[in-house]
Amino acid sequence: MEDIFVARLMSTSAYTVSPDTLVEDAAQVMMEKGIGSVMVVDDDNQLVGILTNTDFVKIVAERQPKDRTPVSEYMTDDVVTTTAQVSIRDVADTIMRHGFHHVPVVDEEEGVIGMITTTDLAAYLSTAEAPSPS
Repeated sequence: MEDIFVARLMSTSAYTVSPDTLVEDAAQVMMEKGIGSVMVVDDDNQLVGILTNTDFVKIVAERQPKDRTPVSEYMTDDVVTTTAQVSIRDVADTIMRHGFHHVPVVDEEEGVIGMITTTDLAAYLSTAEAPSPS
């Protein structure tokens, strides 16, 4: 598993929003696409934050948002990221250590290039590894 890199498993159809996107609009995208997060990027596609299902639970529980609230109000801006050249073992360790379900994949020049998720890792393992004994 050490020789498999993030680039092979990551989802490149990652969804992004701008910091001024309304949380209601971000939630609609997440619902329609069946995804658990959107990455928040600036005009140069550089990652500035991430908004996740967990953030929406916090929004509802603590703040009861009003209409026209921008994503920047609720996003996590101290985002743990990875690059396409990192081994999947290393990114899996990061996911487990932090309790994440997804990690944005970034490139220094291109900005956001994808997302690696626990679903991506599970899909790889289900086809690459023998099933565990019952």
